[in-house]
Amino acid sequence: MADKQKPHPNRGGAISRRQARRRAVEMLYEASQRGTDPVTLLADRVGSTEVDPVADYTITVVEGVTTHREQVDELLAEHSQGWTLDRMPPVDLAVLRVGVYEMLWSSDVPDPVAIDEAVGLAKELSTDDSPRFVNGVLGRIGTIADRLRAVL
Repeated sequence: MADKQKPHPNRGGAISRRQARRRAVEMLYEASQRGTDPVTLLADRVGSTEVDPVADYTITVVEGVTTHREQVDELLAEHSQGWTLDRMPPVDLAVLRVGVYEMLWSSDVPDPVAIDEAVGLAKELSTDDSPRFVNGVLGRIGTIADRLRAVL
């Protein structure tokens, strides 16, 4: 049996993509509640020995959502049918941002997986109505995702 290489103490780690997504949602939520930049919060966490290690995929998602936030938020505002971003529960908004980022900019995540993972996070972290809401918004965006990827 081959020895496993030990991850850097503040990066990587043996966590699943699901756990990394959840951590990304938590960081995006925390940054919005604190009124701070998510990448700055992320940088503080990656360098800290006082918090759990931050997975590479968490870093990728937080940086990706932050980089594409304007486009992500425009899509969410357009497809959330009757909900402004300001009215959305902050956790739902963080989950939706991760879902849209994964659908449109993570080439290794199929759209149905991105939607399913986002719905699962909404079930875990938000209200009873949130999974249906997240599924509806991401489902609408998913129907045009190929066209969106072609122009983004």
